[in-house]
Amino acid sequence: MAPPPAAAAAAVDGVGAHSVFVYGSLMQDEVVRTIIKRVPPSSPALLPNYHRFNIKGRIYPAILPVQSKKVAGKDTSETMLADTYVWADAEDPNLYGEWDFEEWKRLHMKDFLAMTHGFMDGLEQPESKSRVETYQSFMQEIQQPGTTTTTTQVEI
Repeated sequence: MAPPPAAAAAAVDGVGAHSVFVYGSLMQDEVVRTIIKRVPPSSPALLPNYHRFNIKGRIYPAILPVQSKKVAGKDTSETMLADTYVWADAEDPNLYGEWDFEEWKRLHMKDFLAMTHGFMDGLEQPESKSRVETYQSFMQEIQQPGTTTTTTQVEI
């Protein structure tokens, strides 16, 4: 998913409600439904002064602050503060070009959804590990050492 799965919008019944700007696989309603069992209302949104990069060897994007650029994503149409994942290493040599959501849908969405279903099914098994243990073992399989993301509050 890209970086760690995050809720795509406010929590049910407003408990712990917060806004999240999504810019990768979580822009696809089917992925969100698989992870949180619902699709919260959202609309196209732009994150100013950020750029969405491809990451070598990965099918999800990374964003970093870049003046005069914009990242298309989803949340709400009003200007607001929202949480989002921002790549921690601005000098990462694996970042390049611009990640394309339509290309991701065409080339990777089917396999990504299958992987996400498998991950979520594993969490629902009675003998399964905790969510943290399952996530950590899952990410060990797909994540290269030394890469991290941070959650950052941004104005969209």
